[in-house]
Amino acid sequence: MRAVVVWWDLAESDRSIDDLRVFLREEAVERFTGFPGLVLKTWISDRENERWGAIFLWESAEAAAQQIPPRAAELIGYPPSRRFSFDVEATAEGVHGLTALAGLGLALESA
Repeated sequence: MRAVVVWWDLAESDRSIDDLRVFLREEAVERFTGFPGLVLKTWISDRENERWGAIFLWESAEAAAQQIPPRAAELIGYPPSRRFSFDVEATAEGVHGLTALAGLGLALESA
């Protein structure tokens, strides 16, 4: 498995976290649902420091190497400020009351 983290510093962008939440609701979540080789994608934000990003968990290094839609970079106006790729050493699932992970998060709660 492979984990990839991408991060944008939004200080130079005309887009805000609120704009990007709309993007998630209107197209991004649906676009990545069922994406080949993707185990999980989690979008993250840091309003205080004007940062936006995503954490991808891929089933393999080959899956992580495939081309993904550049729509976020197009909206933000530039590629990610940081991109990191890691080998996954181990995983664990905790006990929780959620029925599924799909469809959760601030962007979808405010829909």
